[in-house]
Amino acid sequence: MEERAPSLLLNGTVLVTGQVDRVTDFEKGFPIQTARSTDGGWEPDPWIWDDQAVVVNVRDRGLVVLSGCSHAGAVNVLRYAQALTGESKVHAFVGGMHLTGGLFEPIIPRTNAELVAIGPDVVVPGHCTGWRAANLLVTTLPDAFVQSNVGTRLHFAAPEVEA
Repeated sequence: MEERAPSLLLNGTVLVTGQVDRVTDFEKGFPIQTARSTDGGWEPDPWIWDDQAVVVNVRDRGLVVLSGCSHAGAVNVLRYAQALTGESKVHAFVGGMHLTGGLFEPIIPRTNAELVAIGPDVVVPGHCTGWRAANLLVTTLPDAFVQSNVGTRLHFAAPEVEA
């Protein structure tokens, strides 16, 4: 299914964001990306518009946001999930943050500061986060940081209801 707008799956319990709005002033896409122009040449095309995330609002916990690579920027992904759902509490962010390499390392401090401000309970950085960003996350969000590896299983659930 190809869809740019948000959509719901599994009887409306799972939100797929569709194309993520870019609202931050520091997450500027991939500056060296180009695309074919209408005249057959090449033109700058920094945005990867097909970036999207999966969001679940876990009762009494908040949003669990699963992003593949966060080409739109991890903060843009989280802010968009909050805007779509109307829920401000982010319980968990799981996925790549696209902060590795010389083009993206300059925005690590700002991304980190914004993540600290959002205050997720759990942060599980993925493959493209990079060691510099992961190291900073370990030091600034030590209680939230979870190092994942092949075979890591994560379980997010609502708290037990007392009878």
